Amino acid sequence: MTDWLIAALAGAAAGVLSGFGAGGGSLLLIYMTSFAGVPQALAQGINLLYFLPTAAAALPAHFKNGCVEKKALLPAISAGLIFSALAAWAATALDVELLRRCFGGFLILIGLRELFRKG
Repeated sequence: MTDWLIAALAGAAAGVLSGFGAGGGSLLLIYMTSFAGVPQALAQGINLLYFLPTAAAALPAHFKNGCVEKKALLPAISAGLIFSALAAWAATALDVELLRRCFGGFLILIGLRELFRKG
């Protein structure tokens, strides 16, 4: 399989997951860093740029279906902006290997939580 086809399939899978609100960017980060050889910091930047149009494409459907809690928007957006800025600053200051390990540990914890979550 050619490299562009694998990248397109990874992007398609990430897009489907993003449409469901299930963290397609995480899949994209794993693909880029583990399989495509993209450095972690560059993959994070690409992931941020990937998130904007996919979120914009999925948002109207979520609004239409009543899946957006309007009262939570301002606090969530405010906290998201503040903490994403802090995390971006921290990510540039951390060693790349430590960052990869932290992200891997985070994914394992989330995976275990989902695996053993009841109903």
